Amino acid sequence: MIETTVPSEVADPVNARILAISEDRVPGFALEPFAEIAAGAGVPEAIVIDRLRAMLASGTIRRIRQTMMATNLAPGALIAWKVPAEGIDRGFDYMSREDPFSGHIVIRSTDADTPGSAYRLWTTLKVPQGFSMRKHCDYLKGVIGAEAFRMMPAKRLFALGVGHVRRRGMEPGSKTDEPGAVLDTTIVDLSALDWRVLGPLKREFTVDEIESDPWRARAEQAGVSFEEFVGVARSLNERGVVGRFSTFLEHVKPSAGGARVTRYNALVHWRFPEGREIEAGREVGRHHILTHAYWREGGPEFANVNIMAVAHGTDKSLVLAHKDAIDRHLASVGIPVGYTNVFWGGRSEIKPSEISPVEYEAWCVRAGLDPALLRGGDDRSAA
Repeated sequence: MIETTVPSEVADPVNARILAISEDRVPGFALEPFAEIAAGAGVPEAIVIDRLRAMLASGTIRRIRQTMMATNLAPGALIAWKVPAEGIDRGFDYMSREDPFSGHIVIRSTDADTPGSAYRLWTTLKVPQGFSMRKHCDYLKGVIGAEAFRMMPAKRLFALGVGHVRRRGMEPGSKTDEPGAVLDTTIVDLSALDWRVLGPLKREFTVDEIESDPWRARAEQAGVSFEEFVGVARSLNERGVVGRFSTFLEHVKPSAGGARVTRYNALVHWRFPEGREIEAGREVGRHHILTHAYWREGGPEFANVNIMAVAHGTDKSLVLAHKDAIDRHLASVGIPVGYTNVFWGGRSEIKPSEISPVEYEAWCVRAGLDPALLRGGDDRSAA
């Protein structure tokens, strides 16, 4: 049982200190993740455990898990769907409830009629190794009645880290001293043992599982010794497969107490000169407000933009002020912007994408599909 007197709202100062670390400040694989959060927040581990349990039980935190660098585990892309207006909500519901491989599902809009504004439904997609993203999208297109879709795989990553709590009150223009890092998207081959450990490693924590020394039970679930589990987890980390240990807040939905961590979700597009994508991406990615920044090719449907980034905030004008600060910085370092646009997020559902080949075959059976028909090579081309 969770003690009901334990504060579970983000606004509580102790919770805010914990969340400022637990959202995205525990990188890689940590043997004692809750102790790491406690050390960063300056709060005793016992209190961290009590507060995280209370926030997860109340719904303030929607999930706690070890994240993976899914871009290195399975072919993936951002997908923009052109769906008739009357079918958008139906398509949203299907992607969020019936397709385990679609992750971030967001209905987006623009402030004016701009290139790509007819593409209202946006999703992320991961398809396990050995299967075809394009064939998967073709299947989904028929199911939801989409008129068209645009696949936009990430060629490089420049920023990745949520941290809504620590970004509150951040000044526009806040950035690192050096340009952002460049993360590759090369797929890593995993052994049967790697996959055996990976499943329990990335599984969401229940309230009762939030405790010191949390990986011993997961080793039992994997059917390996604790030492072997830790060894594989550390090996995955060294190979760039492990992301961070993280607590995830609701992006838009209010908590049980009615509080919102963020309200506005801006997907920003820029078109930079061909050949300068990495340079421009690093200058965009150094800005602290951004939770994601990627090199993706938007193609003619989206005025040939090539860098995309996401910023969140509770005030639309402040989100735009952050975007303007990034644009001014780009001008100051001599990087011309040929075109830019903002797609605002509305209804959304955020869930991890399944990446297991075994689970993909099981889904095919449930959907009445022959898995062999969805196999294919690495089809991460954007067109």
